[in-house]
Amino acid sequence: MKTVAALLVAFAALTAVAQSGPGVHSPNSPIAPLPQRSDVVSWSLLTGVKTRAEGNKLLPAFEKVQLALNQKTQRIQGFMMPLEPGEKQTHFLLTSVPMSCSFCTPGGPESMVEVKTKTPVKYTLDPVTVEGKFAVLNDDPYGLYYRITDAVGVK
Repeated sequence: MKTVAALLVAFAALTAVAQSGPGVHSPNSPIAPLPQRSDVVSWSLLTGVKTRAEGNKLLPAFEKVQLALNQKTQRIQGFMMPLEPGEKQTHFLLTSVPMSCSFCTPGGPESMVEVKTKTPVKYTLDPVTVEGKFAVLNDDPYGLYYRITDAVGVK
């Protein structure tokens, strides 16, 4: 999980520099953005979370729409960010923009979901869809806002 924390810190630093907003896919990018789908949770819903300062921490301030997803089976589509080497992944981050897109503004924790799968999912640069038990995280020790567990890949 130290890898997750390091990636979140790097994302936050990049987001502070980029003035286009978190998890934004530039229209100038040669890589096509994720298509709009009614059968998955939208990234605009997830990235719409506000933040609040509590002591020396910046915590999410979820609205009812995000909280309504908590502890329910949800589907989400995104781009894989492996946390370990290997062709097949059981623990990875799903992001709103591809890591290979130099035109895309990387986001912070609001534009990624930690995924833990039941069975390995083959790594790909193409978008993937997973379904599992969705959790909204109020004060995750690694700074994450969302997690899906017991996930399976969906075609």
